[in-house]
Amino acid sequence: MDSIEEERISYGDISQRDHSFAVSLMEHLVVPTFVIDANAKILIWNKACERLTGVAARELIGTSEHWRAFYSERRPCLADIVLGQRFSEIGDLYASGGNWSLSDFGVSAENWCVMPNAGRRLYLAIDAGPIYDVSGRLIAVVETLRDITLQRQAQTDLEALASRDGLTGLANRRSFDARLEEEAKRAVRDQLPISLLMIDIDCFKSYNDSYGHQKGDECLRTVAQTIAGTLGRPSDFVARYGGEEFAVILPNTPYSGAVVIAELLRRALAIRGIAHCASVASDRVTLSVGGVAASGRDINADRLLASADASLYAAKRDGRNRSSVASLGGTA
Repeated sequence: MDSIEEERISYGDISQRDHSFAVSLMEHLVVPTFVIDANAKILIWNKACERLTGVAARELIGTSEHWRAFYSERRPCLADIVLGQRFSEIGDLYASGGNWSLSDFGVSAENWCVMPNAGRRLYLAIDAGPIYDVSGRLIAVVETLRDITLQRQAQTDLEALASRDGLTGLANRRSFDARLEEEAKRAVRDQLPISLLMIDIDCFKSYNDSYGHQKGDECLRTVAQTIAGTLGRPSDFVARYGGEEFAVILPNTPYSGAVVIAELLRRALAIRGIAHCASVASDRVTLSVGGVAASGRDINADRLLASADASLYAAKRDGRNRSSVASLGGTA
């Protein structure tokens, strides 16, 4: 007899007393647990499951409404997937977790659940396993649940720290590099234009020397907020590239759009009127903006960066407080 057969439970081989004891034991487990039969009707909804979901067993026993304890709209729970052997659906239904596994003993997955009756949204680790009779017929599925919301939030916070600049809250250089690579490939694949802007705060070292590093940090935060607040599309991506330099990725944006946005960003900061007594460009903090707009099959991250850097150098060489945008691949 293999390991799967050994795990099968035969209700035909146990007494009514033993069966009642097993049900009572499951009902009082500290782990939230429910059991559905071969027709997806709820057999057991234990007390821990009541506490977790805010739904009483008397409301669900004998029904197939277990989904409404976890979701606002009807959809299969993991136990339903095991019962119907619908394993191809797991990837779509549990995409928010991204962590699921399938074995001979059942299925494990993670997912955000809205918990309508409990009035809270929880991230649950879910396990669902089949129960067979002595002949090998599937007669029930057991689903257990663990609330791992705090662990998930801690993981999310760590991921955010790894991808964000601590001072400005913008994406950091690492995130920018990955996003530029991704957007460049998408532009080639979909044959869409892409633009990249590199932005430098003019005479920022002089600003720090004149006003101190605390004011310098405030200036960096203001510039970051101004750039992010001026960009109008969710697809636009702004990052702190390093030091006093920022970068903006503009997907599906041709040359004409890049020119307009570069000037909008420069003027938006000028309007803030941050005094800069040591600047050779203005009596206020200003920006030099260099950009590139590209289209065609020769787009890649390195070419975009090199061209945008060259444009930024040209803007600074020509007196700062200005924008300069180049075109690659015949972008109009």
